[in-house]
Amino acid sequence: MSNTKENILHTALRLFARDGYEAVSVSAIAGALGMTKGALYKHYKNKRDIFDHIVERIYQSDYESAVKYQVPEETFDKSPLPYRNTSADKIKDFIEAQFDFWVKDEFACNFRKMLTLEQYRNPEMSDLYQKCLASGPVSYMEDLCREMIERGTWNKRNPKQLALEFYAPFYLLLSIADVSPDKDEVATLLDAHIERIMQENISEQAQRE
Repeated sequence: MSNTKENILHTALRLFARDGYEAVSVSAIAGALGMTKGALYKHYKNKRDIFDHIVERIYQSDYESAVKYQVPEETFDKSPLPYRNTSADKIKDFIEAQFDFWVKDEFACNFRKMLTLEQYRNPEMSDLYQKCLASGPVSYMEDLCREMIERGTWNKRNPKQLALEFYAPFYLLLSIADVSPDKDEVATLLDAHIERIMQENISEQAQRE
């Protein structure tokens, strides 16, 4: 992707995160970039096209992170086998990497802020918010927990409840990190939480292995 196309995406997303998607016009995006609308249209068809590329970028980053940390890339329904072969250490590393992504990556931070602004006034944004930051991650974690329990790695628990215990502090600490001068300190709190919950739930069978 060219530098100009990149700059358009980043600038548009910064404006969406600050003012909300609906409030930002193509003219405003072009003005912030110091270009004409005509020049912008050479790269993207309209504001919706820009938005679609932003969402695609987020999904691609999520996919690449899953590949890097060797955790499932698809939902359980589409591809169950990876869920049955994922280790606790890989889950921990992936969760910590995702936290860093949502907290420290400017593009991801602005995407999260945009969804937070728009979720109560735009049904599509609400769906995206749930998929990326709420029910989607919890469902993903529930499937991972269920498979860890079924193969005897973790103690028998309600997997949905365990997923909520994993993810609730993640979400809370995202909000804390937004206003914290030391984001690494907040990340350390998350690391300690994950380590504790994994140690509390590891089965006797797994400890013997």
